[in-house]
Amino acid sequence: MNSFSNTVVRRTRDFANQVDSLRFSCDCYIYNPLDYAWPMMETYLRRYLSQPVKTVFLGMNPGPFGMAQTGIPFGEITVVKGYLQIEEPIGKPLVEHPKRPIFGLETQRKEISGQRLWGLIQEYFPDAQDLVGSIGVINYCPLVFVDRGSTGKNITPDRLGLGERMALETICDSYLHDMLEMLNPVFALGVGKYAESKLLTVAKAFEDITVGSILHPSPINPRANRGWAGIVRAQLDELGVFHK
Repeated sequence: MNSFSNTVVRRTRDFANQVDSLRFSCDCYIYNPLDYAWPMMETYLRRYLSQPVKTVFLGMNPGPFGMAQTGIPFGEITVVKGYLQIEEPIGKPLVEHPKRPIFGLETQRKEISGQRLWGLIQEYFPDAQDLVGSIGVINYCPLVFVDRGSTGKNITPDRLGLGERMALETICDSYLHDMLEMLNPVFALGVGKYAESKLLTVAKAFEDITVGSILHPSPINPRANRGWAGIVRAQLDELGVFHK
């Protein structure tokens, strides 16, 4: 067994347990895909984060039709099954919002953010095995907060109450620190400004990590709907991320 990936897996399992211990007063359902989709995440970690990487992409928290369904960061279903080729058992949260059920690998909904991010990565690395040592995609927070209202809208972690947000961020900061220490990237890029702000805080402990961000690929972001891939290619070129 690879001792590096064993360490990453153990730390991520501890992370899942730590966030499970928290209690939140928000009027919402809380899903933790690191619990019900753990076999998917463990396979991803062991297959693609089995050694340090050059570049880390950091997301904020799972999207309802991506990681919430598949357990993989930005885990759009066709990417997970076709590109990453991961198919492991997926369970369900203890309680689900009727508008946000977990279908796992049978989900029919598309995760546009995941399609865009992984689609661009695939342009640079057509063979997913070449991600090893090059790219790691992780999320800052593993929890999905689903509003109990009729729409089941996503509640982002920055909208939690101050005390509860600080307790969550303390655990997430610690995990991010340890992942950066283990993965030892040259570049750590926030997918959006929230993730970048977390990297700027945590990466102060490291001297040799270049922190930056790319435009968030969410279709809610109007700018992302006007040539997201071209904008991000230019951002990556400016940072020198994929230069030889």
